[in-house]
Amino acid sequence: MTKIVASVLEKNNLPGAIFTSFCGGTEIGQAIALDIRIPLVSFTGSTRAGLMVQQQVSARFGKCLLELSGNNAIIVMDDADIQLAVRSVLFAAVGTAGQRCTTCRRLILHENIYQTFLDQLVEVYKQVRIGDPLEKGTLLGPLHTPASKENFLKGIQTIKSQGGKILFGGSAIESEGNFVQPTIVEITPSAPVVKEELFGPVLYVMKFQSLKEAIEINNSVPQGLSSSIFTKRPDIIFKWLGPHGSDCGIVNVNIPTNGAEIGGAFGGEKATGGGREAGSDSWKQYMRRATCTINYGSELPLAQGINFG
Repeated sequence: MTKIVASVLEKNNLPGAIFTSFCGGTEIGQAIALDIRIPLVSFTGSTRAGLMVQQQVSARFGKCLLELSGNNAIIVMDDADIQLAVRSVLFAAVGTAGQRCTTCRRLILHENIYQTFLDQLVEVYKQVRIGDPLEKGTLLGPLHTPASKENFLKGIQTIKSQGGKILFGGSAIESEGNFVQPTIVEITPSAPVVKEELFGPVLYVMKFQSLKEAIEINNSVPQGLSSSIFTKRPDIIFKWLGPHGSDCGIVNVNIPTNGAEIGGAFGGEKATGGGREAGSDSWKQYMRRATCTINYGSELPLAQGINFG
């Protein structure tokens, strides 16, 4: 990849070394974070690692651009287009095996459509084809590493210990590769595990009665990356988009939490880091602000009572 990018740069009369890729562990990240020659460090990863990077960079008065964990929710109101919402939840929760910062991890359903929605969602989960993601028709590929698979299994045990009910999936698949079942969990919003990001195809489902309650559930986690609501009512939409609505950096209506972020000012609030990449804000992050005043004359107002001759 480095050689390909370098060749493009050189063909355009730019040094190939503008882009450099390193492969390694934490020692590379620490070296970058501590190097005073690097005025800005852009980091994408977990909240825990991002906090360490921020502390190290800030200690030398450098600047940080952080894109950290997401714990994204989709709210479905009782007036929503159910079929549209079911398709969106499936795409957002199962796509890329739940290994996306904008993956939907929490599904917040109005009590009037709760069971109807769940029944339809379970039926489409049964149709998910698991296997090689390069093969046509495969929706769910493997987790990234054996450690990810182990974390999935540990997460399921934690979910059960905190009162979560497995409605679908919940197991690893005994085969070559790090494959697990797409999983739906019925759980209370107050369960500690719901506040954390389990990086896999696990969807927490919970019930609400009022819009106020739904927004409170959406905002109740430390992370604040992406959020969505499904409704046809303008008053709900504007409440959701306003200061008393979602506290996330990405606030969607009638689309999932992922898929539409390309081209926008991507980033989140709270423990997601507050950074913004891409879109209209991307260039601002990498620029230095300077206030400039130019005197075009030959005189300068000075303190009263001074005679310069």
